[in-house]
Amino acid sequence: MSKMTMRERMLAVVQGSEHDRVPFVQYSGIAAPNEEVWSVIGRENMGLLVWCGLHRFEHPNCRFESEEIEIDGRKGTRRTLHTPEGSLTEESLWAAIASSRSKHFVVEPKDYKILLSYFRDITVHKHTDQWIAVNKELGDDGLPHTSIGRSPYQQLWVEWVSLEDLALHMVDCPKLMEEVFATMFEVQREIFRAVREAVTELWRVRLLPVPYVNFGDNITAPMIGETYFRKYCLPSYQELAELLSSSFGVQGAKPLPCGRDIRVAVHMDGDLKPLWKAISESPVRLLDSLSPPPDNDTSVADAVRLWPEMRLCINFPSSIHLAEPKVVYNTTMEILEQGGHTGRLQIQISENIPPGAWRQSYPQIVKAIRDFGPVKT
Repeated sequence: MSKMTMRERMLAVVQGSEHDRVPFVQYSGIAAPNEEVWSVIGRENMGLLVWCGLHRFEHPNCRFESEEIEIDGRKGTRRTLHTPEGSLTEESLWAAIASSRSKHFVVEPKDYKILLSYFRDITVHKHTDQWIAVNKELGDDGLPHTSIGRSPYQQLWVEWVSLEDLALHMVDCPKLMEEVFATMFEVQREIFRAVREAVTELWRVRLLPVPYVNFGDNITAPMIGETYFRKYCLPSYQELAELLSSSFGVQGAKPLPCGRDIRVAVHMDGDLKPLWKAISESPVRLLDSLSPPPDNDTSVADAVRLWPEMRLCINFPSSIHLAEPKVVYNTTMEILEQGGHTGRLQIQISENIPPGAWRQSYPQIVKAIRDFGPVKT
């Protein structure tokens, strides 16, 4: 087999075609600037994923503003959402490699009236310019990581309200919360339609295929449980899968012109064991950032056995970046032995890692992948 580019390897994993070795990929810039990483391990040894979308929002009667703040000596950001029904604020404090919320937009049930005003003001439009620009800039180095946003339950607790408050609100105000979920599902449905329109346009006008569309859901079983996962996530995944099918889908949608299904991907980066059966019954065909032991509970071997059609874009265990080089190498080889020859495995850095640790760990990951050799499906 002739030498492949990293983009070709990544596409081969998604499309199920033959490729010369397991891709190693990072979310663009997540561990260090890409050029800096390439200077150490070689450009040919690491691909890139760049988050981008195919839709945009307009909300003419609502607006966000942002300002820098300092609380107890810690710097951060205050974001304010202004709507016709009032304003909500969120405060985040900066840390070494991320930020943490010290105050959420929604705190009390009465705040949902303001949030609903924002959701109801949104109109969704297809937007291909960013995707086209990212795809062109990446060239042979990688792929656009096409985002659909988060499904409603996950969006609420990740972006708008603390998990504890959300749980209380769902118990204390079930009618209100079902109104919130229904409104969010309507916005999401419009996103799906805009994305399908964008995907169709990209293929018909430019012959640019979108290989998959990703829910950035940050799924971890303890935060959602099987019941809510089935109620609030699976319907979203199913509806999008039908709209992105190469055959007729929901509401009599015409087949996609590219002639193949576009895979539905979900960012599932936590403990998944309680959700194994539900995931098996879902239309999800690509797991983004699956995090195997020792950090979480689902191994590559488990995933290979449970989900024979699933593309496994696993996050290399973040804790192992701090281990001795031999441990990094052996962990990589164990992952490769469990899933490397399926043709469905991609090793990626898609969660934060300890600052600077990549200089020791990345070369060992690359060495193990090269020693493992060609993918023999």
